[in-house]
Amino acid sequence: MRVTARKSPPNISLVSKSKIYFGPGPAMLPQEVLQGTADAVLDYNHSGISILSIPHRGRAFAVILEETKARVLAICKLDANEYELLWLQGGGRQQFAMIPMNFLAPEKTAGFIDSGHWAKDAMDTAAFYGNTVSLCSSASDDYRYLPEWPKEIPDNLSYLYLTSNNTIYGTQWPEIPTCDTPLVVDMSSDIFSCARDYARCDLFFAVAQKNIGPAGVTLVVIRKGMLKRQVRELPGILSYSAQVKANSLLNTPPVSAIYTCLLNLRWIQEQGINSLFEANKKKAEMIYTELDSNPIFQPIVSPESRSMMNVVFRMMDKSHESAFLDFCASRNIEGIAGHRSVGGFRASLYNAVSVDDVAQLVSAMREFS
Repeated sequence: MRVTARKSPPNISLVSKSKIYFGPGPAMLPQEVLQGTADAVLDYNHSGISILSIPHRGRAFAVILEETKARVLAICKLDANEYELLWLQGGGRQQFAMIPMNFLAPEKTAGFIDSGHWAKDAMDTAAFYGNTVSLCSSASDDYRYLPEWPKEIPDNLSYLYLTSNNTIYGTQWPEIPTCDTPLVVDMSSDIFSCARDYARCDLFFAVAQKNIGPAGVTLVVIRKGMLKRQVRELPGILSYSAQVKANSLLNTPPVSAIYTCLLNLRWIQEQGINSLFEANKKKAEMIYTELDSNPIFQPIVSPESRSMMNVVFRMMDKSHESAFLDFCASRNIEGIAGHRSVGGFRASLYNAVSVDDVAQLVSAMREFS
């Protein structure tokens, strides 16, 4: 069958915003990113072919991959001669397994900062492949604060694992620490929300469905020197070295999801990390100020550990929580129910959530009170 180019579809807006959405992920994306994706589904780049159908080994997708790599490294201020970029599937849990598969020998030990559910899950998964040690933890107090950073890090660790932002519990490390041990960081829920020194990481990853793009793809950035630390022979699909060699094409990747990530990376660069950080800081301050002063609500996290991305809170009288959810829904505010394991509420303030959106939530909190 021969595909012939056709005229692009009329410039009709396919995407309209009807809800104020604070969901933890899949999260809200900028309207222009949604519109660009919708346009490409009908006709990618005036090719006459949908983005859902372009070949993953063709030149069009190769260009998309090249641009995503260039933009991620530029945002992170990393040198392409030192770092590789991968788009993988399987979400965070596959990374929990791939990291020790590649870098943790059976007789060796990996260190973990136990600051929440996902950090603990990563540690439990790593235990299938080698030894693990929790260097600090706040589990005994339901992860309401960040644990104190260890005064000494053993020098025999294969790597140190950190979760930069704890989505369920609403805590966040203000900066990436320095250490002599290879540092692996899960940045799933706060990547690109503020300036970070990414060069302190030997590997960092983020599931896309928070600040990068839609669910179904995971960004992995790895220092080239880290690739040499692979400790066991693995099937190519589970080997970072093999994935790098194949340019993330060992299997058919989620082409449309990666393209949406590219549109969002363009948007992030247009906004600027500093501008996004100032907006994110303002949004968080607005809600925390309300929580600290409104007598019917209770912030859960200690002030020094509070996340800008995920604000968790409860009501003093839990019997009113269902009514508050209904009250917000009547004002087109959705996605604020807390994680099933902790209850209460959680407002996720990812990059695409506007200051005005947060003002609407704060107004609802005051009106309900």
